[in-house]
Amino acid sequence: MIDKIKMEVRQLFDSGKIEGFLGLREFNGHVGPHLFTDGADLEGLVLGDRKAPGDSRYPLNKLLITIARQYPNETFGVLSRGCDERGLKMLFGSNQLDPEKVVSVGIACPQELADACECMKPFPDSYVAGQPAEAREFESVARIDAIGLDERFKSWLGEFAKCVKCYGCRDICPMCYCPECTLGGRNLIDVGSLPPESPVFHLTRALHMAGRCIDCGLCSQACPADIPLRTLYKKMADIVDEEYQFRPGFSDTTKPCLNILGEASKH
Repeated sequence: MIDKIKMEVRQLFDSGKIEGFLGLREFNGHVGPHLFTDGADLEGLVLGDRKAPGDSRYPLNKLLITIARQYPNETFGVLSRGCDERGLKMLFGSNQLDPEKVVSVGIACPQELADACECMKPFPDSYVAGQPAEAREFESVARIDAIGLDERFKSWLGEFAKCVKCYGCRDICPMCYCPECTLGGRNLIDVGSLPPESPVFHLTRALHMAGRCIDCGLCSQACPADIPLRTLYKKMADIVDEEYQFRPGFSDTTKPCLNILGEASKH
């Protein structure tokens, strides 16, 4: 599968369609983001599957925003799974990236990863390598919904109490791109308060992710306290979809639904 990706990237370089390709590179036993600038030098390019499918993923789109701002006239390719492509659509709609300056090189996720992610669409619209896996239902959300409200509230408070305020969920999120983050305020969680005294930090972030979360799962992957953040955001996505018929990366519009003021806002 990696050979097909390398072939596609080389063709993009040779045709002059891209000046760089943002992907993953294995170096000295470690996998990390890397900007390839030469189609003849792709030997270290990997898909992020070291010991298990997708176990070495990074928010490439978030890094691409920084690169694109430094080189606004250049066109870059980027490795994209299904969730990455959903993120690109939202970033295009919020003017964080120029669709004319980004070339997505898609990869379809294997069934094992689709099952683990409970992914609704584990492949991009267009992909170079891989076979489309079957979509999965949000079983983790169903398990939470089956619990009574009091017990559910108590369970979430217990999860939030494990937070060490490392900001890993925010820093790795490809949809967190604000120059100044309101979550950095000391009024939410005072410096040195471990565990936090209230769930305001996570509830605030959950509201900020409503209509934006692309369900990549990097927040849960990065959390050192193993808080099931992905389940929380999946539930938020379900509520937004039910109320506004909008799901990030799936709906026709790429503008976050909570940013759109329409007739309903007049009442």
